[in-house]
Amino acid sequence: MKWLSEEEQRAWRAFGTATRLLTERLERDLQAAGMPLTYYELLVMLSEAPDRTLRMAELAKWTRSKPSRISHAVNKLEQAGWVRREHYAVDRRGWLAVLTDEGLQALQGAAPLHVTSVRANLVDVLSPEQLRHLEDISRTLLDHLGE
Repeated sequence: MKWLSEEEQRAWRAFGTATRLLTERLERDLQAAGMPLTYYELLVMLSEAPDRTLRMAELAKWTRSKPSRISHAVNKLEQAGWVRREHYAVDRRGWLAVLTDEGLQALQGAAPLHVTSVRANLVDVLSPEQLRHLEDISRTLLDHLGE
């Protein structure tokens, strides 16, 4: 086994701490709209899908979540009136999540807070060159980890 050098250790720890702090900040800022970051991400995915509809299995796949976790999140979104669940016509065992008009309104209300937070805590903190590097590094990691 090859241990991390001091430079590698510093980079690893800085990356880990920065990503945790950024996620915590984005989460906290979205809470002002009464919406956890995970729910926001699900609503965004549904808003971008054809007919604002995705199979539950697709939501699980794209969020890298277990189906039971997605089911729990969709239950909460249903209770808020932001999503409704429908049977998948092709496979009655499958379920679809559908973004409601109320869910779209909630997303549209939360989006400015989220974008402001992303800009203030990431985009505007980095130079354009650093932002290009961040994208390059992130894509390299996604390719390696299996986007």
